[in-house]
Amino acid sequence: MKQYIREIHEDFKDSVVEKRYDVLFVGGGMSGLCGAIAAARQGAKTALVQDRSVFGGNASSETRMHISGASCHWGKRDAAETGILMELQLENKYLNYSHNYSLWDGVLWSAAKDTENLDIYMNTSMHKVRSDGKRIEALECYQMNTEISYEFRAGIYVDATGNGTLGYFAGAEYCIGREAAEEYEEKDAPKVRDGETMGNTLYFVAQDVGHPVSFRKPSWAYSFDESDFKHRYHGDIVVYHNADDVVVLKPGEDYEDHRDELVEKYDVQSGYWWIELGGDWEDIIRQAEDIRYELYRTIYGVWDHIKNGGDHGAENYELIWVGNVAGSRESRRLMGDYVLTENDILSNRIFEDGIAYGGWPMDEHTAGGFRAKGQIPSKVRSFPGFYSIPYGCYCSRNIENLMMAGRDISATKLAMGSTRVMGTCAIGGEAVGIAAARAAMLGISPREYGKFHIEELRQELLKNDCYVMGCKNRDEKDMALRAKVSASSWKPGAEPEKVINGIARNEGENINMWCSDGFAGEGETLTLKLEKAEDIRQIRLTFDPDLSEERCISVSKAFIEKIPQGVPDKLVKDYEVLLLLGDRVVCQKSICGNYQRLNVVELEQSVKADTVKVHVTATNGWPEARIFEVRIYADGQ
Repeated sequence: MKQYIREIHEDFKDSVVEKRYDVLFVGGGMSGLCGAIAAARQGAKTALVQDRSVFGGNASSETRMHISGASCHWGKRDAAETGILMELQLENKYLNYSHNYSLWDGVLWSAAKDTENLDIYMNTSMHKVRSDGKRIEALECYQMNTEISYEFRAGIYVDATGNGTLGYFAGAEYCIGREAAEEYEEKDAPKVRDGETMGNTLYFVAQDVGHPVSFRKPSWAYSFDESDFKHRYHGDIVVYHNADDVVVLKPGEDYEDHRDELVEKYDVQSGYWWIELGGDWEDIIRQAEDIRYELYRTIYGVWDHIKNGGDHGAENYELIWVGNVAGSRESRRLMGDYVLTENDILSNRIFEDGIAYGGWPMDEHTAGGFRAKGQIPSKVRSFPGFYSIPYGCYCSRNIENLMMAGRDISATKLAMGSTRVMGTCAIGGEAVGIAAARAAMLGISPREYGKFHIEELRQELLKNDCYVMGCKNRDEKDMALRAKVSASSWKPGAEPEKVINGIARNEGENINMWCSDGFAGEGETLTLKLEKAEDIRQIRLTFDPDLSEERCISVSKAFIEKIPQGVPDKLVKDYEVLLLLGDRVVCQKSICGNYQRLNVVELEQSVKADTVKVHVTATNGWPEARIFEVRIYADGQ
């Protein structure tokens, strides 16, 4: 019997399950997740390989970092990332009133699980890439909990690993650390290239339990005194304080001029981003486990100092959670057909092949992190406005069937300080997913697709509620663009025809929505009269969730208290879509309880009509009906 079991085991161990896909994403952070969903929605047979048991990467329950993006957390108006990221965040707002990370994990997992054409492989690690240095042939992966080995083949592979691991194994060109100033003529780069990066961080959460709680430092934890915390605020937990741990640099300003400036507020109930290590280690990837252990020892040492090293207002606070998966900021950057630079960002450059955008400051954390005693932990080079990210930043320079999504895209060290944040990574991932799917189904390389189909891609991004700087809706299939638009009422500057001006968000002082003048008892109506009767199958509506507001999940008390709870009140909640032929209603569809920005109203079959009316009967609390865009299609393709 024992011999029989051993023989069966040996046969199973040697077996490999072969899988073939159009598009294969490796890495299930926000960029990989959004990208894989986007590719599958295009009709491509897609796989998402994730080595963790949850999706979201740094935004998951394992690390618990809130998603930052171009808005700079209320710093820049009308800047929020839309598309699949916003869809996930609004779903979470609807379900998850109290910022429960387990529910957030469920939102991400179910979004992937329920996506048609998408297969997900969780707890699955890629350990080998077969490549000739020009093209990837296959990946070998192992799923830990099922003990299954896989061989994956795909038309196009996407590296969303963060560390650029897929590209590295495949022989892709990459960089680590800081370029010399002369390489890209970046004024804030060092004179000599070096390997310094930003470090990794473990987060923790403390809670006021209403009575004194003692803390005994474990023997393996470090000990610190007040001198270790210069420029690292760690005081009163209950009251918010200014802290000189960040210097914000405006264009042309010098870091040294701001050494004593107090610029940001922090809540000690959760923290701290400056518990950071590894940026000046020899190899931040190969030494990741050693860095993680050092972070663990440091966190407990910091908490010991807060609890037992003087009066920090923490008497009633208990440490209730410490992360075990470090949040990584920087490692490899895979070189692409274009390298985004500091100059592109500071000039707010809009690329003709731009497919994503950013606005987060060029953040450069001190490589030594917490061990850089006495140094300010971060230089933040701020700038007004936004910049676009070109398609070439997402295509590997030398591996023809490899694309990148996330913090490992093609950028200099300085530029990466802005592009690395998860909101920017997620919308880039969605753009890559659409491009990879379409290229794979056409049987061409990502580079060829970008050369011959870039405007097609940009228009598809707009259709799926992704913002493309400098680009308007010019979809010839959208019948709404040729309609005459009227409404029951409107505010000056927010006229009804704004819903077909091709821009689905406000830009600066330019209002690009219809906004009713109040809210009548029976509701407000937007009417689109077509040139002639058409067969209609789909109506796409883009509502207003307030793109100047935050909606990400967080463990920071200061952050949570500032975010409005629940579904955004400006969103349309209940409405009817009516199709008319002449004066006769030929189709009517009612939607109740909406909490999403993009609504795709699919009819069971095509309906001949010459007028479309959107009758808003309720919002989620706002006293006006607000619609950014209406599109009308003969089908959903």
